[in-house]
Amino acid sequence: MTVARRRTGEIAEDFVARRLAAAGWEIVERNARTRYGEIDIVARDGQALVFVEVKGARAGTSFGPEKPILAIDARKQRRVRRLATAWMSERREGPGYDEIRFDAVGVTLDRAGRPLDVDYVKGAF
Repeated sequence: MTVARRRTGEIAEDFVARRLAAAGWEIVERNARTRYGEIDIVARDGQALVFVEVKGARAGTSFGPEKPILAIDARKQRRVRRLATAWMSERREGPGYDEIRFDAVGVTLDRAGRPLDVDYVKGAF
């Protein structure tokens, strides 16, 4: 992954985390590491534990799908589910949850790194 793509992802994740916190969600962990990889955002929305997958892209780039959220395909969804299972098993001492949910977010940024378009799908998979 190039430095520019990594930075685009960081900007998108920062934006989404700030937006969730402003909506009253508790950000439990960002860039949560498991033995299998990393989860972008783990948060609490009331009594729901939410695993949030974020995809960011710059407007006008020629790689990937037209909308960043479309990059969260079936293969990526399976990976995030596996990561979530590992995350929960590695943190058994945490509180219980009434619901476990997987949300997907696509953020399109302008050249200055400002969000132009945000697609948020609650309970995406």
